[in-house]
Amino acid sequence: MAGFSAHWALAFGLLGNIISFCVFLAPLPTFYQIYKKKSSEGFQSIPYVVALFSAVLWIYYALLKGNATFIITINSVGCFIETFYIIFYFYYASKKSKVTTMKFLGLVVVSGMGIFCVTHFLMRPSQRPIVVGWICLVFSLCVFIAPLCILRQVVRTKNVEHMPFLLSFFLTISAVMWFFYGLLLKDYNIAIPNVLGFIFGLLQMALYARYRNVDKIMDHKLPEVQKPVSVTEEAKNNIHKIVEVYKLSSLLNSDKNGVEATPQTQA
Repeated sequence: MAGFSAHWALAFGLLGNIISFCVFLAPLPTFYQIYKKKSSEGFQSIPYVVALFSAVLWIYYALLKGNATFIITINSVGCFIETFYIIFYFYYASKKSKVTTMKFLGLVVVSGMGIFCVTHFLMRPSQRPIVVGWICLVFSLCVFIAPLCILRQVVRTKNVEHMPFLLSFFLTISAVMWFFYGLLLKDYNIAIPNVLGFIFGLLQMALYARYRNVDKIMDHKLPEVQKPVSVTEEAKNNIHKIVEVYKLSSLLNSDKNGVEATPQTQA
C-alpha cells in the first residue's frame, strides 16, 4: 500500500511540476500586452512579487525537510521566471508603480531575512520545518489570493482586459495536483492551501466568464455614431439668409408706410 501511494505521489509530483511550469508561463500574454503598449498601466506587480517570495520560502522548506526534490526543482524555475517578470514590469512601469513595487519588494526582503534569522538561529533543527511549513502555507494562500486584487476592478468596470485568466486557470489545475501530492505524502502544509487555491481559482474563472462578453454586447447595442458635421459654414449661411430676410422685410414695411403716409389729392 505504501508503494502504491509512493507511485501516485510521484505521478502527482511530476504533473504538479509540469502544470506549475505552465502557471509560471501563464502571464506571458500579459507581459506581451505591456510590451506592445510600452506601459504597465492597469496591471499590478503584487502577484509576481508574492509568487517569488513564496517560491523562495518553499525552497527553504524543502531544504529543511529533505526528500522534496519536486518542490525544489519547480520553485527554482519559478524564482528565475518571477524575477524576470518583475524586472520586465519595472522597466515599463510608471514612476508611481515603480515606487510601489520597490516598497513591496523591500518589505518582502526584510520579511524573508527575518524568517531566516528567527528559524535558523532561535529554533532547534526539528522545529524549523514545522514553522517554515506553516509560513509557506500562509504565503501559498497569498499567491492564490493575490490575483483577487483585480476582481474589484473587474466588477466595477465590467472589463476583464487586465484579468490574467490563464494564470487563474493553471493555478486551479495546479492546486488539484499539489493537493493530492501533499495528501499522499501526508504533508498538510502542501495540501491545505491548495484546497482554497482551487476555490479561489474557480471564483476567478467564473467572474471572467461572467464579464468577458460584456464589451461586445455593449458595442452591439450602442448605435453607430455618425461623424460630426461641420456646421460653421452652414451657420454662417443661415445667419446671412436671416439678415437678408430681415432687410427685405424692413424695406417692404418702409415702402408700405411711405405709401400710407402720402396724402390723397382731391378731384
